[in-house]
Amino acid sequence: MKNLLRAFCIAFSMYSSIPMPQFKWEKEDMKYSICFFPLIGIVIGAICYGWCLLVRAFDISLLASTLLFFVIPIAVTGGIHVDGFMDCSDVFSSYREKEKKLEILKDPHIGAFAVIKLVVLCAVYISALSVIIAMGNGFDERYYAVLCFGFVLSRALSGIAVVSFPCAKSEGSLYTFAEGSDKKRCLSILVKEAAIAALIMAAYGRIGGIVAIIAALISFVYYNFKAKKELGGITGDTAGWFVCLCETMIAVAVCICAMISL
Repeated sequence: MKNLLRAFCIAFSMYSSIPMPQFKWEKEDMKYSICFFPLIGIVIGAICYGWCLLVRAFDISLLASTLLFFVIPIAVTGGIHVDGFMDCSDVFSSYREKEKKLEILKDPHIGAFAVIKLVVLCAVYISALSVIIAMGNGFDERYYAVLCFGFVLSRALSGIAVVSFPCAKSEGSLYTFAEGSDKKRCLSILVKEAAIAALIMAAYGRIGGIVAIIAALISFVYYNFKAKKELGGITGDTAGWFVCLCETMIAVAVCICAMISL
């Protein structure tokens, strides 16, 4: 039980800005830490749900309701996934050899393509959210459930990648998590977590939920292809890139379904 609590704290310390007890990380404590990663999605979803209730109760403007919904995941995670998205945007646009691309990932400076692609991503995500909120008159339980559990699904899929995809380098935080985990058991748990999130999305969202799940799975397959092609495997930055991409695709899928009333 003690090791599981420590694994929980490690996952939240690494992938969220939520304060956690500080202690020396031991290898035994990290065996199942990646399994707690999707729980951060539950926290994000719960806060977003509370915000949607406030939007409906107080008739908050579309602009304010959309922007704060957009900011909540970034605030909870501390922007760690956005950082990975920006780093990978620079790397994927460099068209250099794999070794050079891995070096670029270590560069703390922000390139032009990182800014450009982040602006595009934010524009697409915010636009999708605004349509979803507007179509649901501030709150639609079906669409919310899909978005909420989409935060869980994206992290469960990211965790599955950590324990099943090859790592691009034998160092870094992701490599530490991958090598320190009980891969077989973690994979089994993460697949179950992804399945539960997907079932809830399908049950509440019906066709819209199913379309969103398909969009998430497409992004997952693309993630595997892109990471292997560009870097020879995944890194902590590509994991962040995937979470951003996956959640944006889910939002776009829900947006399209809302527009045609699925």
